[in-house]
Amino acid sequence: MKFLTTTAWAAALGALLAAGPAAAASWTVDTARSKLGFTGSQSGAAFSGQFTRWDATIDFDPANPATGHATVTIDMASAKTGDVQKDQSLPEADWFSTKAFPKAVFEATSFKSVSSAKGGGNQYEAVGTLTIRGIKKDVTLPFTLDVAGGKAHAVGKLDLVRTDYGVGQGAWSDGKMVALAVSVTVDLNATTK
Repeated sequence: MKFLTTTAWAAALGALLAAGPAAAASWTVDTARSKLGFTGSQSGAAFSGQFTRWDATIDFDPANPATGHATVTIDMASAKTGDVQKDQSLPEADWFSTKAFPKAVFEATSFKSVSSAKGGGNQYEAVGTLTIRGIKKDVTLPFTLDVAGGKAHAVGKLDLVRTDYGVGQGAWSDGKMVALAVSVTVDLNATTK
């Protein structure tokens, strides 16, 4: 049986990464200490996974977040859940179709601070697009950002509908076995270049 794939989380990663910087414009993400993950539900049971291969370029000035930019490229064949059946199904045509669409791309074209409206000083949104299986959609990733000593830590979650990106086709498109709603989770650590 095939399983639910949440490529949307890739988008979340990109947005979160882009928001990570504090004092400098360019940031380097420490992928060994960062996680781009996803969650979903199959037959009523929750599951989670992560992408093990991805890269990001991030430019972000906290004094002027609207001018920030980030691009996150995800190797869709690197999706892992720890469940052999799910991991074998993800690359197939009904799900990520990695032969035809090997990469997903999140591009944040701007950022905005939402701290004043939410009562905290570290809340942002990354505004941009997520492309999965050749389908490009506008997305907004909310995240928190903490910066100290040239290091940044960003955490965020993006809720998506997998079928908006053609993920889970044929018998998997109705949400009966695998829920349509998925979340992309991002936990990133970055340093100034």
